[in-house]
Amino acid sequence: MSKQKLVIIGNGMAPGRMLEHLFEATEAFDVTIFNAEPRVNYDRIMLSPVLSGEKSFDDIVIHDDAWYAEHGITLHKGEKIVHVDRAARRVRSEGGIEAPYDKLVFATGSTPFIIPVPGHQLKGVCAYRDLADVDQMKAAATQGGRAVVIGGGLLGLEAAAGLRAQGMDVTVLHLMPTLMERQLDPAAGYLLEKELAGRGIEIRCKANTKAIHGEGRVEAVELEDGTMLEASLVVMAVGIRPNVALAQCCGLEVGRGIMVGADMVTSDPDILSVGECAEVDGMVYGLVAPLYQMARVAAATLSGGQGAFRHNETPTKLKVTGVNLYSVGEFGEDPALEDIVLRDARRGTYKRIILRDNRVVGAVLYGDVADGAWYNEFLKSGESVEDMRETLIFGQAHQGGVAADPLAAIANLGDDAEICGCNGICKGQIAQAITSKGLTSLGEVRAHTKASASCGTCTNLVEGVIALTLGDAFEKKVEGMCACTDLGHGDVRILIRSKGLKSIPAVMQELEWKTPEGCAKCRPALNYYLVSEWPGEYIDDQQSRFINERVHANIQKDGTYSVVPRMFGGLTTPDELRAIADVADRYQIPTVKVTGGQRIDLLGVRKEDLIPVWKDLNEAGMISGAAYAKGLRTVKTCVGTDWCRFGTQDSTGLGVKLEKYLWGSWSPAKLKLAVTGCPRNCAEATCKDIGVICVDSGYQIVYGGAAGLHIQGTTELGLVKTEEECIRTIGALTQYYRETGFYLERIYKWADRLGYDHIRAVVFDDRQQRNAYADRFEHSQTFAQVDPWAERVQGAEAHEFKPMADLTLEAAE
Repeated sequence: MSKQKLVIIGNGMAPGRMLEHLFEATEAFDVTIFNAEPRVNYDRIMLSPVLSGEKSFDDIVIHDDAWYAEHGITLHKGEKIVHVDRAARRVRSEGGIEAPYDKLVFATGSTPFIIPVPGHQLKGVCAYRDLADVDQMKAAATQGGRAVVIGGGLLGLEAAAGLRAQGMDVTVLHLMPTLMERQLDPAAGYLLEKELAGRGIEIRCKANTKAIHGEGRVEAVELEDGTMLEASLVVMAVGIRPNVALAQCCGLEVGRGIMVGADMVTSDPDILSVGECAEVDGMVYGLVAPLYQMARVAAATLSGGQGAFRHNETPTKLKVTGVNLYSVGEFGEDPALEDIVLRDARRGTYKRIILRDNRVVGAVLYGDVADGAWYNEFLKSGESVEDMRETLIFGQAHQGGVAADPLAAIANLGDDAEICGCNGICKGQIAQAITSKGLTSLGEVRAHTKASASCGTCTNLVEGVIALTLGDAFEKKVEGMCACTDLGHGDVRILIRSKGLKSIPAVMQELEWKTPEGCAKCRPALNYYLVSEWPGEYIDDQQSRFINERVHANIQKDGTYSVVPRMFGGLTTPDELRAIADVADRYQIPTVKVTGGQRIDLLGVRKEDLIPVWKDLNEAGMISGAAYAKGLRTVKTCVGTDWCRFGTQDSTGLGVKLEKYLWGSWSPAKLKLAVTGCPRNCAEATCKDIGVICVDSGYQIVYGGAAGLHIQGTTELGLVKTEEECIRTIGALTQYYRETGFYLERIYKWADRLGYDHIRAVVFDDRQQRNAYADRFEHSQTFAQVDPWAERVQGAEAHEFKPMADLTLEAAE
């Protein structure tokens, strides 16, 4: 039996979910997708953490190329459909590709509304809807300056937080008196404004934009009251409209959106519509939960089953790290509504439950949102709360002794209670997946159900369902950077930047550390993040470093130390060799060894001899080789054109320049480099953290290699023509790693997490961004390039080695 031809116009989240359901039900279709964007399907609601730097594009991909291949789907990327011939059942793309269909699905999404004020077409004005917008905003952020975000709704505030996290000054302009007025009442809006202002985001409510000014690109925004705001970027986040132009052209019935019935079928029985472009019973939707319900219904319709879309109030959550709010249902001024309100100014929490005839019709929670799902259950069920009115505002823990059992709150939820709003996953679906598939961890549940795999705000609820289902068999894994905090490394880095935190005590206080003094895991990480974020401002806390970094030498198993002087590019001189020999004799150092990094290691130095050894080496012109550092270790070289008949460039000279450029910089983990003079690769550049392969046409830069417990070759970043460009590009790559890497995360792990294509786009393809990162690296180096041996020698009397008991030996790398 031949398969029917299913053509889908659009490749967003709704059609992607529709296909997942469809493939579970039937194999009756050959599927062709036309996507106007030049990429695979991704999670649009996670664009905010991509903008802020918490995630990469690869982190938010829903279906990769392999998924389409596995299901036999023909995906046309970057091909916008411009004509639909309903009589011939055929579509044609802008690029001239035609495809016949038996069934057609419109999933054309929405278009952002751009306020048509003078100057709205200037370069530097953008919307906030897709990855291209995010890339434009991130590119602008590398140049610094001020971003003006027009719109204080969900998208506008997420854009503002992301741009602030990227280092821009940010002003939000909002026409209404309070932020997010469609989702929050004035009291919660005030608390949100206060929180964002505390993060350095300027909020201007009752602000109407009159014009955008600039010569060729944005320079300023003028308000109706005459105020002029300097701006290098303007983000329009004032609303969306269903994209119905194509549907209108082919004669489908259109209202605000493409008109569909409860079965998602349009006025043409062979055409369906799902997503933001569809209008059901007079409603259009922008939140993902109803879009996923559309997807489920459309899949049932296509496969011959039955399903009907039903309107449900969808909770609103703001995807800004550290901001907790939850809003669902009504909160207007209807005289028939009653309010129950709880304010706790000291804790910064606010709860408002709205009732009509003793039934919950709305909830607004700020700060403490743990009971959001519980209140939503009452809203959906219509159950009377008359018997618990006196305690309702205090949450589920105060109903019938539930507080004695933390899982009772989740146990009392029905199987159809929505747990993950982003993906429309209910409690029963999670429990069934755990039981039927033998799932035992949060990661497995995420992989199989997608619950908590998007914004992550429902993680605690999902873990509660797992614990309830598995009982004692479930062991919750702490996902924070250590036991002192539930925040991950990415969250902490973002909050240090956005809140302007410039000391370890400030971080622990503001981010509510569980342990006042921290621990051996978090203190070194926080110290590095602060050093990286605030060069020249933050003073390195030596007591928050491991013993090797505090004493500027590697401790050995017998309690003695290894001292390695720096030899730039592996070059040395007879005078340096004599100085090393004299030091070895004078202090009876038992072992002198040539290292794999082309240096000489003095092994077995007694602790009391460290400063005298450093002093003698300093007097010979040698500085610390930082063999202990989470930073640059060595730049290994071959002899290149100076001596080798195969050499194509001066690899030794470039290696020396690179090492002099990079030494002293702290990074998330150790960095080892190599420069090899030709593809024969004598310096082993293709297994280093960063390598350079000299070729006739210039310098091939590679990175992400590993040759320890994990072994892998490097990936090419790109080819440059000059030494200067090579050095600056490596500086930019190093700085991007320094700013976005997690503490102790080697560069290959960082690259795997962010994505090699993404890194190339940031620090190689975009010259402006590359130069901005290189400039920031060079600025940081003005404070970093200080020889610690010389510092300790000069102030020897003031320094005593007092290793902290909890920060002794480093783990093997």
